[in-house]
Formats: sequence, structure tokens, C-alpha cells
Amino acid sequence: MSLPASPSLRAACLVAPGRMEVRNVPGVAPGPRDLLLRPVAVGLCGTDFHIFTGEANYNMDALGRPIPLEREPQILGHEVVAVVEEVGSEVRALRAGDRVVLDQGRNCVSTGRPERCEYCATGDSHQCEHYCEHGITGLPGGLAERMVIPAVNAVRIESDVEPDVAAVTEPLACVLHTLDATQRARTRYRIEAREGPERVRAVLIVGSGPSGLLFLQVLRNELGFQGEVLVSEPEATKRQLAARFGATALDPTACDLLAQVDERTSGRKVELLIDASGSGPLWELVPGLVRKQATIVMYGHGHGGVGMELFNNVQFREPALVATVGASGGFDADGRPSVYRRALRLIEEGRVEARALVTHRYEGLDSIPRAFSGEHRRPGYVKGVAVL
Repeated sequence: MSLPASPSLRAACLVAPGRMEVRNVPGVAPGPRDLLLRPVAVGLCGTDFHIFTGEANYNMDALGRPIPLEREPQILGHEVVAVVEEVGSEVRALRAGDRVVLDQGRNCVSTGRPERCEYCATGDSHQCEHYCEHGITGLPGGLAERMVIPAVNAVRIESDVEPDVAAVTEPLACVLHTLDATQRARTRYRIEAREGPERVRAVLIVGSGPSGLLFLQVLRNELGFQGEVLVSEPEATKRQLAARFGATALDPTACDLLAQVDERTSGRKVELLIDASGSGPLWELVPGLVRKQATIVMYGHGHGGVGMELFNNVQFREPALVATVGASGGFDADGRPSVYRRALRLIEEGRVEARALVTHRYEGLDSIPRAFSGEHRRPGYVKGVAVL
């Protein structure tokens, strides 16, 4: 028997590319394994902006065709911090009033499937055979007065960390997953190697938005990487943060990036390149930036404006390509996502400084259309968070 819908609620709805409206939408009552949540902080991600502009649409029909926003408006917001308002009858580990961060993805464990698919069984839950995602694939996200999500998708916040800072948990979890995958990959050069020919001497991070700055902090503070970290970033505020977190920050609009990398690595070039920018033209430079058989992490999305022929010279250098998406990972004994717990702990313990990344705050649902008006492209913007 289906549960009755709860009263309507207000939400920021993306009703067409480039058009966000605050509307009343039907509510959903929680099932026995669910939580009814009140979002209090929602990080704004590059994926949100790509969906907003129409560059991306991950809400697909059964045949894999994107469903137009005009037919199914979307409620964005997948970097969610919330307060528990109600718990389902079978929920024991959480109670009303708890503050939580969310894994927005529904997988075999969160949907209670009797057997895990091969991806969930091997710690790759973001690639679950039955995967769907709040705020991205059509399920309602956090830019709303309330949302319902399986209880095992919620990790309790045990500290007094502010909600807008805790909202960085999800992007940090994505970065941890990526570096986990990089360390598991069969590569010539190893981040964890401290000596010998396998040692990574120099890293280049392209782009120091939130993800690039999180990669930098995890490399320095969690993995203990002591080698050279170069960051290529055209925006001054982001370069300043990169330098503060232990990198040599380069402005690619004011210097010859190829020459700078060559000089600072004594001609070796870098053994590890992390693309946190999604820049298509970057790939024309890659052959001159990386050492032969280097590792290249493809993290940023977009890559517009260029043709596949740029990969010819990249391929010629025989790199190891690591391509990841999301905060995939395994599950703790209670069924909750282990990578999210790790990410939240790093923020709570101060090993990753998230507060400095949050440069813009948007108060209340009515401010959300302004948050998507283009401010993220202006100087001084690093990350925005909606505070609800």
C-alpha cells in the first residue's frame, strides 16, 4: 500500500535551462526505512551549474534519453546537510533533531535489495546497477523545505561544525574516492612511494576551485605527500588559497605553463596530473606537461571546444588514465557510506580546511535563483552554499 503524500512544500525548481523558480511541490511521506529531513545547508556544485545551463541532463528515461526539464522540472542540490525531523518505524540509529550529512545516491544497500550488485559488493556503489541520485538524476534534491531519503544514506554529525562547512563533505568524499582509485590503479609512479623510481616527485593540479583545493589538502595533510605540487589557476583568490595550502600557484594567463613546469621539475615534467578544471584546451598541453607513463586523473567534466585528435599525442606518452565520478565506496557495518564518514571526519578534525572554500552564502530558498545568475564566474568566488 502506498503511503499518503505529505503536505506540499516549497522548493527551488529548475523548470527549463537557465530558468529557476521557487514553487510549491507535493511532499512525500517517509517509509519505514526512511528519514524526513529539513535541509539546512546545500553546497552548490559545478554539476548543478551544468544542469542549470542545459549543458548536462542526467535524468534519463528507460532507454537512456534525457527527459526535458519542461516535462520534468528538477530540484537540484546534492551536497546536503540536514536536520532529522521524522524517522521511519524501522530506523533505530538516528532520531529527530540529529544533524546529518547525506550520501545522495540510492544503491543496493540504501534501497534494501536482498543481494548487492557486483559494483556495490566491491566498493563501487556510485556505479550500482540500480543507481539513482537525489538532485542529479531526477530525484528531488536538497534545495527544498523537506526531503526524504533512506536512513542509511545519512551520517550523523558528531561535532559542532557549522552546516555550511559540513556541506563540503560530499565534494571531499568525491576527491577521496578519486585518490583511492588512483592508488589502486596499476601505474608506474605511486603517490605513496617515498623513494626509488616509483616515487612521484611532482604533481600538477589544473584548476583550484573547490575540488582542486581539496585534492591539494588531501595530498599534503592526509597522504603526506612532500614533493612539489604545482597548481595552474587563472583566478587570483584561488591561487592565494592554493599557495596557503602548500602549492606553487601559477597563473596560466601570465606565464608559459609548459616552460614553468619544465623549469620547476628540472626537465622531468610531472608524474601525476590532476585535471580538476574540465578544460578541453588543456589536453593540447598535456604531452608537454607529463612524464612518459605518468598518471593522469580525469576528474573535471566538460572538455568542450576541442576534438578527440588532441589525445593522439597524449596517448603516445602511454599514460595511465584514471577516470572517476562521484563518491563511490563501500559500506560500514551499519550500512552507511564509509567514504562520507572519512570525509566528514577530516573536516571535523581540521585536517582539511573547508571553511576557507566557502566564499558565498545564499540565505533562504528565495535567494536560489540569484545563486544561479552567474556569480560563480566572478572574481573571488570559490564555493557557494545555500543556507536554508
